[in-house]
Amino acid sequence: MRAMIMNALAAPLEVREVPAPTAPDRGVVVEVHATGLCKSDWHAWIGHDDIALPHVPGHEFAGVIVEVGPGVENWTVGARVTVPFVMGCGECAWCRSGNAQVCPRQEQPGFTQWGSFAERVVVRAADTNLVTIPDEVSFEAAAALGCRFATAFRTLTGRARVRAGEWVTVVGAGGVGLSAVMIGAALGARVIAVDRTPAALEVARRLGAEHTILADGTDVPAPVTAVTDGGSHVSIDAVGSAQTARDAVLSLRRRGRHVQVGLLPTADGQTPMPMARVIAWELDLFGSHGMAAADYPEMLDLIARGVLRPQELVQRVVGLGEAADLLPRMDTAAPAGMTMIDPRRA
Repeated sequence: MRAMIMNALAAPLEVREVPAPTAPDRGVVVEVHATGLCKSDWHAWIGHDDIALPHVPGHEFAGVIVEVGPGVENWTVGARVTVPFVMGCGECAWCRSGNAQVCPRQEQPGFTQWGSFAERVVVRAADTNLVTIPDEVSFEAAAALGCRFATAFRTLTGRARVRAGEWVTVVGAGGVGLSAVMIGAALGARVIAVDRTPAALEVARRLGAEHTILADGTDVPAPVTAVTDGGSHVSIDAVGSAQTARDAVLSLRRRGRHVQVGLLPTADGQTPMPMARVIAWELDLFGSHGMAAADYPEMLDLIARGVLRPQELVQRVVGLGEAADLLPRMDTAAPAGMTMIDPRRA
């Protein structure tokens, strides 16, 4: 099969033929029809994650089962499927309780195993991790769910528990941020989008943002506080930097809820946060690490009914070769939406 190969960290990527995988016990092989190019893939490429080389990136994907391994009970060849970017072991207490996203023995395609920037990818513990794609949902839309959209959905519904009429400030209007804008608006929240590029803010307005703030060196919390008469009920950092996390937290009203979604890599593993404000105003800080397959039905039902439209977040579809050129530039590019890869393209 053709795959995008990382031969070294922070080095040019190579697209070439490699041996196709076989289905392991309790696992399947999926032919990849769509896979998202995500900032998390850049983190792996630059060396922020512990990966073994050579390596195939890619962690949010959708496709068709082409091989089923021994011990799989609920899946057959030909099924249209997607998976969360965190795959649980299927056996521990966390998986059994429906919280595979925090499984201590989790696998992550594109990180702990070869990923989906290839024509085929392995899914382990298939009965725990696979999700059926409804006929009404395209492969591109389903691939958008695996990391960014599903994370945004659980961020708002499972972690922040946002309610209609509440103010939600989303810092960063990339894939996960725009997903949060769309989902928040669909839930009846009043959404403020913050980003450094006017194009991304224009997309955010189209997806339901009531207000937008251009982060061009201005004091982000001040205009949020003015618009909301005291600060947002919920804030989300969808970028992952000390500045964006600070801006998000300081945009909250008293007893507000902050959800950290963007990764915060630092040299010492510690990230500064405005804890004096957290204590004095009794703010809640949450992390969000994707969403387990068990939680997908509610989200997929909203998509099938047209209430949520992740397909509108897809900006373009490229092949593996173009994606290999784009991935190293993910830290400086500011796309207004998601880039999808079809590994079957020449």
